[in-house]
Amino acid sequence: MDGDTLYSIGDLARRTGLTVKAIRFYSDRGIVPPTDRSPAGYRRYGIEALARLDLVRTLRDLGLDLSTIRKVVDREISLPEVAAAHAEALAVQIRMLRLRRAVLAAVARRGSTPEEMDLMHKLAKLSEDERRRLVDEFLDTVFGGLDVRPEFVGIRRSMTPELPDNPEAEQVEAWVELAELSQDPDFRASMRRMAQQHAAERAEGDSTLVRRDAAALVRDQAGPALAAGIDPTSPDAEPIVTAVTAQYAYAVGRPDDLDLRRLLLTRLETANDSRRELYLQLLSVINGWPAGESLAPALDWFIQALRARIPG
Repeated sequence: MDGDTLYSIGDLARRTGLTVKAIRFYSDRGIVPPTDRSPAGYRRYGIEALARLDLVRTLRDLGLDLSTIRKVVDREISLPEVAAAHAEALAVQIRMLRLRRAVLAAVARRGSTPEEMDLMHKLAKLSEDERRRLVDEFLDTVFGGLDVRPEFVGIRRSMTPELPDNPEAEQVEAWVELAELSQDPDFRASMRRMAQQHAAERAEGDSTLVRRDAAALVRDQAGPALAAGIDPTSPDAEPIVTAVTAQYAYAVGRPDDLDLRRLLLTRLETANDSRRELYLQLLSVINGWPAGESLAPALDWFIQALRARIPG
């Protein structure tokens, strides 16, 4: 057959592998128009119809709609333009699928109620600007009025989640869980108390000293004792308690007395909120940071040791 040969719909179906019904559908919509008609009124197509049908099938497999396909085959818009636009649309679809997967995975793992699932779905769909506002509002609640101090600027920055443009599924799931956690009023109040205690700690004593916070002191001293299996209520724990309270007293410029030990106990109990540790774990996942060491075991050990040495 040469370039002047005309084909019936059946001929096109046999040569392209498409059904007669599909070819008639494309023809009715002007995407593959007939070149002529037979004396009996049957449609006849030129050789260019084969090329059009091959292109149509490829574009349909890629998910393009018929209106766009018609513009491409009629050269009203270029194929590269369509490819770029479609690639962007697919990127949006992929992102939404990741969000849906994250919500469903979280619901399955946590046994969430329909109300919790609805909230998670809404959090997952937030735009970048909406996510930023949600995080800023949470951090304002925690650090508002305190972050004028240079150290609080760094702390606030270190607690800011930055979901990447193309997040992995576990990052999306972590973001949804962190966003939900940040809306918990009780958690916000706990984090605010912790920030205020930290500010008060920094305001006490010699401001020229470079000091670690109480939790860091406990980690360094109680960690080895915990690893060694020392009972926190035993006499063997006494030197460790004394070492921590002495360093803390020096840092805040106060005597190492009963009042200081009660103050330290209060601050450590506030710091030992499991939700705080969860927030930091989720933050590491979202930001792609290495998982931090858990302070909970050392804090649990030292809080028990300190309580045993405070009367009443």
